Amino acid sequence: MSNTSRPTADIDRDVNRKPAEVIEFFGIEPGMNVLDIFAGGGYYTEILNYVVGEEGSVTLYNNGGWDGYVGSGVAERLNNNRLPNVVNLVAEANEVIFAPASYDAAMFVLGFHDLYYVDVGWPAIDAADFLDSIYAGLKAGGIMGIVDHAAELGANVEVANTLHRIDPEKIQSDMELAGFVFEAESMLLRNTDDDRSNPMSDLSVSGKTDRVVYLYRKPQ
Repeated sequence: MSNTSRPTADIDRDVNRKPAEVIEFFGIEPGMNVLDIFAGGGYYTEILNYVVGEEGSVTLYNNGGWDGYVGSGVAERLNNNRLPNVVNLVAEANEVIFAPASYDAAMFVLGFHDLYYVDVGWPAIDAADFLDSIYAGLKAGGIMGIVDHAAELGANVEVANTLHRIDPEKIQSDMELAGFVFEAESMLLRNTDDDRSNPMSDLSVSGKTDRVVYLYRKPQ
């Protein structure tokens, strides 16, 4: 976290994201190969690059929608090989195939709800197939860490389009269907003052939504 190469804009986000605590909770360690799912501009990718070190690697994965949204952000972050342990991967979620049993861990931060988002330039995603592909890409015993904006319990998945949130119970049921085993939950990013009814970008909750932090694992 104290690496002097980190962009100022990233450092400014740390107070609300608590990345050091999140990464520690997920058990990310030096030497790991990590998949950063829907990584956006690479905020977590950069931190993971420093954590896994020279013996590890990080795959910064975006679908076409995310890649277009961040524009030149990824190219600027990776310019001149400044993050040498990072591999950039862009592929649609319905088409991507991760190398079997190649990752020690995957992190899905603030993007699980996007499995149910649909818009121009963002094809509908087959969530079950996509989670199956992640499952296949993880090694036996591999970690799957999830952080996302919580919607009200029982909320329809369509709130992904309006609030950019998801019912925590939907995350749990999807992960169980994919074969993952729930291991732990952290309260690091919970905010009981957020009633979960506003879009995650609303000024009243922006940067401080009620977020779930779940740790799952692929069985040995």
